[in-house]
Formats: sequence, C-alpha cells, structure tokens
Amino acid sequence: MEGLDFSVQGVCFKTIYTPGCSFQTLIRNAMNDQLFAAEFAKELEAETTSSLKCLERIPPELFGWKPHEKSMELGYLALLVAEIPLWITHIIRKSEIDFATFQHMKAQTSQDLVNHFKQNVKEAKDALRGLKEGDLGETFYLKANGQVLFSSSKRAQVEPTINHMVHHRGQLTVYMRLNDIAVPSIYGPSADDKSFAMDSGGSK
Repeated sequence: MEGLDFSVQGVCFKTIYTPGCSFQTLIRNAMNDQLFAAEFAKELEAETTSSLKCLERIPPELFGWKPHEKSMELGYLALLVAEIPLWITHIIRKSEIDFATFQHMKAQTSQDLVNHFKQNVKEAKDALRGLKEGDLGETFYLKANGQVLFSSSKRAQVEPTINHMVHHRGQLTVYMRLNDIAVPSIYGPSADDKSFAMDSGGSK
C-alpha cells in the first residue's frame, strides 16, 4: 500500500491507497464526517431530478404490475426509489431500522410518490447537514422485531444508499420501457428523450 495525497475543496488529505479501491472511496474515507456529509448531500441532490422524472410517470393503475411472478410490483419498486433517502435520515437520527416498525407510505397516485420522495430527500439533506464530527462513527443497527440482524458504523450504511437508489431506479426504467412509459434522459439521452439530464442546479 502507498500513501496518496490529494485535495478536495482546497483541503489537503493523505490516505492509504489499497489496490482495487475506487478513487471516490479513497476520497470519502479520508474526509471527516462533516465534509463527507456535505459532499454526500450534493450527490443526493444531483440524482434528485432524474429520479423525480421517473416517479412522476408511474401511473397508479400499473402499481400492481410486475414482469415476472418472482419480481416485485411496479408500485413497490417506485416506492422503494422514493423511500431510500428516508433510510439516510433513520440511520443518522434514529440509529436503527427495524423491519417490523418501519412505516411505508401507501401511495395512491403518482403525485404521492413525488411528494414522498421530495420530503425524504429534504429530510435526508437536513440530517446530513446537521451532523457533527464523530457522529458517523456511531453504531447503526438493522433489526427485525427488535432482534439485531447486523450492526456497523453509520457511515458504512449511509455511503451505499445513493448507489442503492440508482440501482433500483435503473430497474424502474426497465419496468417503464416494458409498459411503454417514456423513459427520461438520466445521464444522457434515452430513446424517448434526446436531451441530456439536468444537473442539480436545474440547468441543462
């Protein structure tokens, strides 16, 4: 392993390079909690517009549709995309998620999904911005009926949430295509939308 020096927003860091580790992970590992949270909030915001473009197109009459008997229903998949930012808030502020008590929103319309997602993103960003140094080193617990399934640092659980959301959003676009719902531009033009995705500032 070798030492690696770099800077983010004018702040210099020194970390250890591990073969196979992405540069993004190296940067995050070297950040203190507050800088990590600020950068993570920006990344979450950058994914918000594309996610909203998908959620607003999911018609309630297709909420029960699924491509295979072993697949999840479209409505549940859309809700999963809308609720993953809520996980961030629970991880930071409540230190646990219990499958038995975690309350899922019951969407009736496309606008319900949109509003739920917007609120969850807002609360996640507020939770991230309210972090103090050392907070992400605290322990998070995943439970089922009070029984601990596993535990880890809050930081280790917050970090993959955006990738998890993007993964399920990708699934959602496949469901959309199979139902002839126009797929929006996300990171680049789609067959239905030849424009480029809008950035987090709202400009093209």
